[in-house]
Amino acid sequence: MDVQQEEFQSLGFLGIFKKSFKIIVSWPKIFFQITLAFILPQYCLFFANDGISKFLINKITHDSTLSMINQDGSPSLNNVSNSTSSEWAIYSIINVVYVILSVCLNLFTVSAVVYTVACIYTGKDFTFKKVVSVVPKVWKQLMMTLLCVFCIMFTYTLMLTIIAIVFITVFYVGGGQVGLGMGIIGFIFAILALVGFLIMVIVWQLANVVSILEKYYWFEALKKSRELIKGKMGTSFAILFVLNLVTMPFVVLVQKYYGFGIIERICFGYISIVLLGSLITLYGLVVQTVFYFVCKSYHHESIDKFSLAKHLDEYLGENVPLKDEAV
Repeated sequence: MDVQQEEFQSLGFLGIFKKSFKIIVSWPKIFFQITLAFILPQYCLFFANDGISKFLINKITHDSTLSMINQDGSPSLNNVSNSTSSEWAIYSIINVVYVILSVCLNLFTVSAVVYTVACIYTGKDFTFKKVVSVVPKVWKQLMMTLLCVFCIMFTYTLMLTIIAIVFITVFYVGGGQVGLGMGIIGFIFAILALVGFLIMVIVWQLANVVSILEKYYWFEALKKSRELIKGKMGTSFAILFVLNLVTMPFVVLVQKYYGFGIIERICFGYISIVLLGSLITLYGLVVQTVFYFVCKSYHHESIDKFSLAKHLDEYLGENVPLKDEAV
């Protein structure tokens, strides 16, 4: 095992965050370019969609109120009704387009960051142009993994919904008395359901890295991810908790965004997008990639730099010549 792999094996919770920070600080130019090209547009798109959606919802609400007050069947009322229908259609189309673009940009970002960190680990020469050229090829594999996660989460949510409906039917609609014991059972069920969702999120995040750095796709990537997390579940939960805790100020500020004036909006938008949004997203993705190497080392799985470099070059259509020092 090489020195760097031994270093990953010895990394703990805090060590993962320190290592990730060191990687970003050591290669600021490439990560700054990735942030500008992929991460920053996500947050700009978010604020644009949020503003347009709120405007349309307010207009729809206003028009609906008018139609309820003036229920006389007049032509003007019919015009208001037609306008409301068209506004709902526009609102739906805008949000569908937003979701598609947001998912694409997110997968592009994951591809770029994971590929870059892997290149740094293997000592490969890379440029932003190379990273961009790799992204479309890697993106396809991430999309496959995302579709699998969507199917699993849909099934999981459906099962929880059925169980919840049965529970409500038996103990509420059926006239059953809900005592302290049933309340505790309901609380435990809610906690277990939440834990299940968190585990799926953790497995999915690591599966994204697996899909890029190993030849595992679809459900195989999720299976491999689950195997790697064994023994590191506590660390993975802690990482997820900390990263989400750091984003809480951003969420709170977004909720108060529309209470600000024009100047405050401009200042807040700049600070939140650049500092809170983009940097936290970048850091979180680097942490996930470092955590992948930590899990590999923990399970004593060899991280062969030459094989990994060769795998990375396959995305570029290149072949890596065998060198004695790479073996």
